[in-house]
Amino acid sequence: MKVFEKTITVVEDDIDDLNHVNNVRYVQWVQDIAKEHWQTYATKAILDSYVWFLVNHYIEYKSPALLGDQLLLKTYVSKVTGVSSIRHVEITNLNTKKRIVNSKAKWCFMDAKTQCPTRITTEVSEIFN
Repeated sequence: MKVFEKTITVVEDDIDDLNHVNNVRYVQWVQDIAKEHWQTYATKAILDSYVWFLVNHYIEYKSPALLGDQLLLKTYVSKVTGVSSIRHVEITNLNTKKRIVNSKAKWCFMDAKTQCPTRITTEVSEIFN
């Protein structure tokens, strides 16, 4: 499986009333890195033909992140079957090496025009493995 990663720095807009990263921000980062991973490796023809819809999402908050923390976001797809895939996102504090978030989501592969589920092609599957 191919791992896609990027580093971000926690900024003021990420912080909630408790002075740590708002839980909603983690959900946004999970979605953002999934989208960035997909758009980085999919061809224009694939991007024009297919879309992903979220089926379910599990997120485990392990440790808080604070203003100025540098975070490593990693994502990978562990399973591709039929019309669905299982994507994981791990967020780790780069300085402390503490895991901040673990996320697991099931995505459904859809035809962009009909918006109906469609089997994941070999070409798409190879993007992840």
